[in-house]
Amino acid sequence: MAKLYFYYSAMNAGKTTTLLQSAYNYHERGMRTLIVTPRLDHRAGEGVVASRIGLRANAHPFEREDDLFALVEADIAARGPLDCVLVDEAQFLAKAQVWQLTDVVDRLRIPVLAYGLRTDFRGELFEGSQYLLAWADNLDEIKTICHTGSKATMVVRVDEHGRAVTDGPQVEIGGNDRYVSVSRAEYKKIVTGEGRIELQQSVLPL
Repeated sequence: MAKLYFYYSAMNAGKTTTLLQSAYNYHERGMRTLIVTPRLDHRAGEGVVASRIGLRANAHPFEREDDLFALVEADIAARGPLDCVLVDEAQFLAKAQVWQLTDVVDRLRIPVLAYGLRTDFRGELFEGSQYLLAWADNLDEIKTICHTGSKATMVVRVDEHGRAVTDGPQVEIGGNDRYVSVSRAEYKKIVTGEGRIELQQSVLPL
């Protein structure tokens, strides 16, 4: 039975690597996938999904206004049967698009695997993540580690001195040298000014 899966984590946990491995597993079995990614995230080039370890694949870019159910139907009409849809940076989905992905599962019987952040640098849910958490059939956490050695569950945005930035736009593409995944306890210290991040030791590109 087809399901909607949401794989969530803090930054730099290997979400894109896991997505690309899943796509490879389907292809290895002779099955066809469709990878979709937000157009606003073009760090690796428009329509390209790339991981930190060098894996990459072509993807279909989408805007927040696009109908993802219609996009999938059009892909099937043009290229034939589809076995899986994979969504990169799923936190950037609009509420309506998450609902459209449930229609891909329920009406087309195609599994959807969505990968994204759960919360932003203020500790608040992204819109896409909020509704994936509400509507997905399966929720799976991809774990990563804080520089303290504890499990990282939050993302902090820092300035060039490693101090927390607590306001500004929720989305800041291309600023990955300013984001660090930390534990909740460490997040509290950093945002209250009790701690700071050594950027050269802690930050890796997404």
